[in-house]
Parts: sequence; structure tokens; C-alpha cells
Amino acid sequence: MQTSLERTRPRTVSLVLDALTALPLWVAAPLVRRWHLRWGATDDEVHSEMPGDDIVPRAQFNATRAITVDASTERVWPWIVQLGYGRGGFYTYDLIDNAGQPSADRVVEEYQHIAPGDLIPMFHESHGLSIAYRVTAFEANNWMVWVHRPHENEEPDSTWTWRLTPLPSGRTRLVTRMKQDYRWATPRLAMFNLILMEFGDFAMERRMLKGIKTRAESFK
Repeated sequence: MQTSLERTRPRTVSLVLDALTALPLWVAAPLVRRWHLRWGATDDEVHSEMPGDDIVPRAQFNATRAITVDASTERVWPWIVQLGYGRGGFYTYDLIDNAGQPSADRVVEEYQHIAPGDLIPMFHESHGLSIAYRVTAFEANNWMVWVHRPHENEEPDSTWTWRLTPLPSGRTRLVTRMKQDYRWATPRLAMFNLILMEFGDFAMERRMLKGIKTRAESFK
């Protein structure tokens, strides 16, 4: 009879191998920065205004990325609403983004009732460090804006915006925009954000967008 350790070992190995597939993207990200900051997006999408653009007017990191989903906006929206650590996950590299727990492969009703002010945790709190975005505003099936503040009494240093545009034949154009002000007045936090954004962000968001696409298209 297998022990619990023996049963979990193959999954752990699988999670590690999966995460290692992102290594080339992490290493190469600064070298292909201009390309990955607009991965999948058209010129119009890169230069068009998005909800929440004015919240962080000065951003050293400004990425607009997009993907076409062969499903309606109503089918795509639930997968975005339930994003978050301890919620539906991020559909990326679960070892990194969801503490080894598998991201949801179904719409979870518990996480569908979102409201302004709700927190979207990014990862497990460790040593007093916890990063979470807060839902600022949204229009169901159309757009949503998340905002991050280093501290509750500070101005936002980052926004993450989602926009869904219906296309012919029941398809959806999903566009995201991530803006980050590194805030060099606080060097340790700025360096953490720089490493996270410049090296880690592209691999994770690319995998996430593809994960949303796969899930929405599989549940028509």
C-alpha cells in the first residue's frame, strides 16, 4: 500500500517540472521586453484607453496583452471573476502561483459574487508579506479594475485591468493592462516589484490568458 508521501511525490515532481518550463521565459523576458509588453495585442489595443488608466499615471511597467477566445463574454467573465490565490487560482504554474493547489477547472459559484472592495490575493501570506489587489470597479461581462496599494493609507502603485469585447460568431477579445510604479523612494519594495514584473510577469500572464481561453472554450 502506498503511503500519502508516495502518492503526493509524483504530483510534486510534476508541479516542479511544469514550473521549470517557464524558466526560459523568465530569463529572456528583459531581452524581449518590447515584444512581451504587448504580447498578442494590436496597435489600437496598446494605445487605446482602458478603465483605470488614470489611477497610476506614472508607471515604469506598462503591459497591454490580449488573446481571442472562441466563447462569448458571458462565458469568459466567470473565469476572471474567480481569479486569486485561495480562490480559483490563476491557471498558470500552480506550484508558484497557487501553493501547489490546482487552479479551478470549473466555474466555482462561491467566488462569482464579487463586489467593489473585495480583495484578490496574489499568493500565500509569508513572514508578514501579503500582496493583494482590491476590486475597484467593474461592469459585468465587460471590464474590471483591480488596484494595489503598498499600504492602506498610500496612493495606489499598481493597477490590473481587464476588458472583454464581443466579436462576431460569439467570440471574445480579452485585453489586460498591468501598470506598476516601482516607487524607488522605498528601494526594497521597488526592487521586489522590478524583479517580479520584469522577469516573472510575462510567463505567468501568458499562461494565465491561455488558461482562461482553454477553460472558457471547453465549457460552452
